[in-house]
Amino acid sequence: MTVKRILDIPGPISFGTYYWDTDGVPANGPLVITVDLEAQTMSVFRDGYEIGATAILYGMDGKPTPLGVHEIKQKKVHHISNLYGAPMPYMMRLTWDGIAIHGSEVEEGRATHGCIGVPTPFAKLVFAQAKLGDKVIITRGKRLGLGGVVTPD
Repeated sequence: MTVKRILDIPGPISFGTYYWDTDGVPANGPLVITVDLEAQTMSVFRDGYEIGATAILYGMDGKPTPLGVHEIKQKKVHHISNLYGAPMPYMMRLTWDGIAIHGSEVEEGRATHGCIGVPTPFAKLVFAQAKLGDKVIITRGKRLGLGGVVTPD
């Protein structure tokens, strides 16, 4: 995927906010989600156009969020964590040992048990776009600009 558009976001994204804009973006095309743990952000690209961005929560200490290329393995609108009994709305599973993207109250100072927590309204938007098998690339400090290339394989 080559980055064709970056959303015009005025300054750093604050916790709990998100941006979403599909105007002028092809209705079809591969969906790729990028997560930068260092910047604490997630971007959603369709056919190379950034359509969404938000600040995230991620795993700390004993439950870090795994780096690498993952695929969405399962989707469930109403999911409860088997390990922690916590609600995980709009869950998109990345690993079979409990790592997922899901809706959460994204506030400074909070963390997850390895998952990627995003504002629940944003999770709902991503959930509606994502399909099983879509790529999620998790890095620490790798940022792309316009024309940058993502190679998820």
